[in-house]
Amino acid sequence: MIQIIWDTRGYFFWLLVVSVFCWVLERIAPWRLQQKALRDQIGQDFFWLVLNGHYAGVLLAALSSRALQSLSRWLLGQNFLSWPSVALLADSPLPVQFLVFLVVKDFLEWCVHNLLHRIPWLWEFHKLHHSIRELDWIGNMRFHWMEIVVYRGLTYFPLFLLGVNDTVILWIAIFSTLIGHLNHSNLKLDWGSFKYVLNSPRLHVWHHDVVLHQKAGQNFGIVFSLWDFLFGTAYLPAQEQPAHLGFERMEGFPEGLLGRLVYPFWKRRRVDVSQ
Repeated sequence: MIQIIWDTRGYFFWLLVVSVFCWVLERIAPWRLQQKALRDQIGQDFFWLVLNGHYAGVLLAALSSRALQSLSRWLLGQNFLSWPSVALLADSPLPVQFLVFLVVKDFLEWCVHNLLHRIPWLWEFHKLHHSIRELDWIGNMRFHWMEIVVYRGLTYFPLFLLGVNDTVILWIAIFSTLIGHLNHSNLKLDWGSFKYVLNSPRLHVWHHDVVLHQKAGQNFGIVFSLWDFLFGTAYLPAQEQPAHLGFERMEGFPEGLLGRLVYPFWKRRRVDVSQ
C-alpha cells in the first residue's frame, strides 16, 4: 500500500495530492463558514475515496483489459480493422491528444450522467452521490462502484478508438479529478466569464439541490459546463446556494456503509418481487 501511495506514475498518488490541495484551499477560504472540516459521515467518505479512487478502478481496469483483448481478437477474426488502424489520434502531438480526448470523454460522460438521472434503475445507484448534505471536496468520491462500470461500459469503446497515449490518459484523469473535487468543494468559485465553459462549485451546488429545476435535474456537467448551456440544462440563479441538498424522500435511504452498498440491488429486487 505504501508503494502505491508514493508511485508518482499512478493515479492514486495524484488523487491524494489533489485531495490535500483542495482541503487546504477550503481551510484558507471556505464558502460556508459554518461547515466543519470533520463533518458528519466524513469517515465513510474516506472509504469511498480509497475504494473508488484505487481498488475499484484497478479491478475494473483489469477486467477492461481482458475485454479489450477479446474484442481485438474478435475484430481480427472478422477481418475488421485492427487496433493500430483505428487509433485515430496515435500520431498526434500529446497536447492535441489531451484536448480532443478530454472534450470527447467529457461529452460522453455528460450524456451518461443524464442517463443516471433519467433511467430509474441507474438512479438507484446514483442516489448515493446525491445523499450528500454538505458539499466538500471529498464528496466528489462518494459514489457507488457500479457507476464506474456504467461510465466505462458506455464510453470505453468510442474512447478506445482514439488511441490516446497512456500518459495523456493519466493527465486527463488528474485534471478531471481536480475539477471534480473543486466542483464539490466548499469554495466560492465560478471562473468569471469562463463559467459558460468550465464547471464550478457555484454551478454544481445546484445540481445537488433537493428541488429539481428541470425534469430530471440540472447542471450535469463533469468538467465542462458548456454542454449544459448548449443543451438547455444549465441552472444558475441569483441566489448563491440551495436551501437543502439531497433528493426527495432521502429519509428512506440507508445511512450505513453496508446498506448503501447493497441498497440499489435490494431496492430493485423488492420492486421486481412486488410487480
